[in-house]
Amino acid sequence: MLRPVAEDVHVLTVDFKMGAFDLGGRMTVVRLPDGGLWVHSPVRFSPEARAAVDALGPVRFLVAPNLMHHLSLQDWAAAYPDAKVAAPAGLRKKRPELRIDLELGDAPDAGWAGVIDQVLVRGMPKLDEYLFFHRPGRTLLVTDLAFNVHRTGSWFTRTYLKLNRAWQRLAPTFIVRAILEDRAAARASLDTALAWDVERVVVCHGDVVERGGREALANGFAWL
Repeated sequence: MLRPVAEDVHVLTVDFKMGAFDLGGRMTVVRLPDGGLWVHSPVRFSPEARAAVDALGPVRFLVAPNLMHHLSLQDWAAAYPDAKVAAPAGLRKKRPELRIDLELGDAPDAGWAGVIDQVLVRGMPKLDEYLFFHRPGRTLLVTDLAFNVHRTGSWFTRTYLKLNRAWQRLAPTFIVRAILEDRAAARASLDTALAWDVERVVVCHGDVVERGGREALANGFAWL
């Protein structure tokens, strides 16, 4: 179920629908240098998903990368009580019942700083999305800031993304533009990510960009 996309970086792709949208979903599992696992945007919990993750190693961190991707976090946190749950500070208010051990900040936690960089995309407080970059695998992780959907069984999804100029390309939707409150702050955050040596972009919704990730990201946000 878990597919390697780079050394020590694996992804699990699942079906995911939200109302009329059929976008698919994806979580990313990074094996840290000590052998522990860092799990980004956990998808719906199942015995099969757990078995696939356990086969890679012990779970050390469970990461909610923005204020939206938290629906399955509680189930994973219950299954792995020794793992630390990391999330944006704003998620405490949104999900007061959720165990959060680490608040994400400007600097990566010491537990993953050796291989993973991060930046908060400022100027979008309703989303508060963090981008993460696995340096050894040259892999950038994007959650809702941009999609890369190339196929879908939903006519509505396909039409919506075409109208957004986000069909079959790495790009944001009108929703992202609508919640943008500080264009300069968002641009500065994106510039930080564009300074990383990105080859691959793993999105939570759509296809993985296997090559030319930095160029794809720059093109998708040229309007910003």
